[in-house]
Amino acid sequence: MRILITGVCGFVGSRLAEALIERRHGIEIFGVDNLSRPGSETNRPWLKRLGVRVCHGDLRQASDLESLPSADWVVDAAATPSVLAGVDGKISTRQLFEHNLAGSCQLLEFCKARQAGLILLSSSRVYSIPALARLPLVIENRSYRLDLSQPLPTGVSEHGIGPEFSTQPPISLYGSSKLASEIIALEYGASFGFPVWIDRCGVLAGAGQFGTPDQGIFAYWINAHLGRVPLRYIGFGGHGHQTRDLFHPRDLAALTLSQMDSSRAGGRRVYTAGGGPGSCLSLAELTAWCDARFGRHEPASDPSARPFDVPWVVMDNREARADFDWSPALRADEILEEIAIHAADHPDWLALSQAL
Repeated sequence: MRILITGVCGFVGSRLAEALIERRHGIEIFGVDNLSRPGSETNRPWLKRLGVRVCHGDLRQASDLESLPSADWVVDAAATPSVLAGVDGKISTRQLFEHNLAGSCQLLEFCKARQAGLILLSSSRVYSIPALARLPLVIENRSYRLDLSQPLPTGVSEHGIGPEFSTQPPISLYGSSKLASEIIALEYGASFGFPVWIDRCGVLAGAGQFGTPDQGIFAYWINAHLGRVPLRYIGFGGHGHQTRDLFHPRDLAALTLSQMDSSRAGGRRVYTAGGGPGSCLSLAELTAWCDARFGRHEPASDPSARPFDVPWVVMDNREARADFDWSPALRADEILEEIAIHAADHPDWLALSQAL
């Protein structure tokens, strides 16, 4: 089996490549990356040692894809991933949609021409911000949890958020670019006869992630705590109760392989995947973990509200478990410890991740 991974030099793309090689004998992986993310160049020699061929290219350029060899499957791990993209002044709205939507369309043309299956890695941020903000929540152990004594909207349960939860705008410009990519990918697959699977992922985390305050938050927080970089609890009263689930790219690799192996032509094509309720924690809980690991370092409190922040996002894995016998194997504490070891071994990691 030959697999093309886009964004292969990023954290998710590179760790997926490693895990797929470990899990499947005889697999051949090549990847494309524009190397625009700070730190991504450091993964290139490591991937070469794994036997991954890395092509320097830009998905927005059709000619960069035309020169690539054929593939049985494409895993699309390339994106401008910040929910603030297009509004924070770091990239323009035009650049956001060129990367996330136009790039996806170019990749779909590749799949159509080569009859390659596609696994699109989407995001929990395709869900409605007002609907997420209205979820009934209680505070337990310095973290938000669903209030199960209250009525819950369609698509959310004690197991987390599922595919049927509302995608009614606003969902952010970033979220809309991912949702539009999902819809177009499904249309291409149906029109041109190649399989498409879409995985709406919770927070992916692990050692070697390029963490910043608006993406890769678990890696950023641990590295910043260890380096005594000032931290802030922003919004929601400034208490750090906002909660996310996390899972590792190695577990995502297991799901993608099961989807590649499936011969099913119809049925559900969109899945949610994450750590689930058993692998979630708040920023305050993460700080407590870091305090126990590295010594006390108290974040500042900033209650200022930001328009795209949501208090609680935990993904429901039941559909993926039912259809692919999949659930994440790595626990949250194992992922955090992996990040902490890497942070201690690489004291310059934040500077590398945020280099201009």
